[in-house]
Amino acid sequence: MLPVPSASYRESLRTLYGLQSFGIKLGLRNMHRLLACVDRPQRQFRTIHVAGTNGKGSTAALLAAILTQAGYRTALYTSPHVVDFRERMRVDGREIPEKAVVRWSRRLMPEVRRRRATFFEAVTTMAFAWFAEEGADIAVVETGLGGRLDATNVLEPMLSIITTIGLEHTAVLGRTLSAIAREKAGIIKPGTPCICGVQQSVARAMIRRIAQGRGSDLVWSTGAAIRVRSEDLEGSVVDVSGRFGRWKDLRVGLPGRFQLGNVKSVVASVAVLRSQGVLIPDDAVREGMRMVAVLTGVRGRLSIVRRRPRTIVDVAHNPAAMRALADALRRLRIRPRVAVVGVAADKDVHAIARALRGVVARVIAVAARTHRSRPAVETARAFRGAGLRASSAPTVAAGVLAAHAVV
Repeated sequence: MLPVPSASYRESLRTLYGLQSFGIKLGLRNMHRLLACVDRPQRQFRTIHVAGTNGKGSTAALLAAILTQAGYRTALYTSPHVVDFRERMRVDGREIPEKAVVRWSRRLMPEVRRRRATFFEAVTTMAFAWFAEEGADIAVVETGLGGRLDATNVLEPMLSIITTIGLEHTAVLGRTLSAIAREKAGIIKPGTPCICGVQQSVARAMIRRIAQGRGSDLVWSTGAAIRVRSEDLEGSVVDVSGRFGRWKDLRVGLPGRFQLGNVKSVVASVAVLRSQGVLIPDDAVREGMRMVAVLTGVRGRLSIVRRRPRTIVDVAHNPAAMRALADALRRLRIRPRVAVVGVAADKDVHAIARALRGVVARVIAVAARTHRSRPAVETARAFRGAGLRASSAPTVAAGVLAAHAVV
């Protein structure tokens, strides 16, 4: 049975979520002023900054798990959360306590209101303040939206990572791969190395140009060779070889071949961090990769959350991620009888529906309790348009219950 949140914690969350009415504000002015009010905590620990359209959360988790296993007090900041707000910020896998959320929320709120700061700005400031309070050695920080003007881009990291580039948030980041690459590459700092797993030539050219202009050593992780020895819903066993060394029988605790590019980025990151004097034993790499879910709490990556009926959860949320998920299900010979699917209003729901065609037998469309959700009836209509049997449910919980009734 889950513990009941305290009244003060629930009130703090209501206050924080109330900031969502301010929407998204790109720019760093608010962040610099908020952080100055709490003695610029981001300067009290080293950081690794991760951006990308897909894969940045898994990459951040894998790297954080390795650093924890290497003996560093490691903070991890990711978004959005899957179940509980506190998932967003962890130190050595431990979520921020409710009391810390209450305390930092109360301390920050006067300045947050004065600046009309957004939810993400307030939460990012809270995370950095808590990381400093906890004495973190290194924080692995995932961007929220884009990179150049994202609230997390106040960092001066020792390493930047750009995982992938895709057409997403085009109204904000730009309508071409080159424009989006320019925004993501905004996390590259002068003289700081950057690991890049981007495949498309036009995006690579933009990132290369920015890195050269800033004197950043751009390290391509895409050249590594990777061989899958075995795979199932528990993860995969792979061999990785290339300029960053040879890793045989590396067990990755996150399933799906879409993780392979992330593994390449992480192996390259380990090599660069070692060159900077960060001590990371081989055993820490192996155990961190294998135990990533336990060490970081990462979830929603083809995660089994119930055995009977078997229920799998994945956070795929855009066409590219949904195509990767569909490919993983095919490779693992899993054909779900029913899929419960929610789609954000700014995503290409028709492309998402086409990705699942032929993979699932039936879809129950839902809408999460957020202003960004597309109405469930619209999502169901798009799936029917793609040739799938689809209905809608009034809530996510109702959709899951309906799916369990079907199977």
